Amino acid sequence: MTARLNHFETVPHLTKALMDASMAAYKTSIDPLIKSLIDIRASQLNACAFCLDMHIKQAKIKGERELRIYHVAIWRESPLFNAKEKAALALTEALTQLPDTGISSELYNATKEHFSDVEISELTYSIGLINFWNRMQILALVEPGSQDAAFGLNKAGLN
Repeated sequence: MTARLNHFETVPHLTKALMDASMAAYKTSIDPLIKSLIDIRASQLNACAFCLDMHIKQAKIKGERELRIYHVAIWRESPLFNAKEKAALALTEALTQLPDTGISSELYNATKEHFSDVEISELTYSIGLINFWNRMQILALVEPGSQDAAFGLNKAGLN
C-alpha cells in the first residue's frame, strides 16, 4: 500500500520544522516512558494506525513492558500505572478530546500534584505534537510498519 500523500515531499520545510519540534519535545524533562504512554494513548484515541504501531515499537525499544503497553487503553482500571503516569494520561485524553468546558481546574490541579509548571508545558507540547502527527498520518494513509526500517523500529522485535 502506498501512502496517498507524502508530507515530507509536498511540504518538506514544514515537515522538517515539525520533526525538529518533535525531537526537541523528546529532550525535555518528561520521562521517556511517560512520553511513550502519551504517544500511544493519543494515537489510540485518534485511531491513527501508523502512529500507534510506531509508538508501541518505540516504547518497547525504550524498555516499556508489554503488559503496560496493552493496558494503556484501560489505564484508569489498571494497577500497572502510578499516579504520575495516570495524571499524564488524563491530561493526554483531555487535550486530545477537548471537552466543551475546556480543561477543568480539577484536572489541572491533579496534574499539578505530579508535575511542575515547566513539565505541564512540556506535556502540553508533547500531546499537541502527537495529535498533529496523528492528523497528518491519518490524512496521508501511511501503512503501519511501512517506515520501520527508516526509524529503526525493527529492533522492537514486533513484526
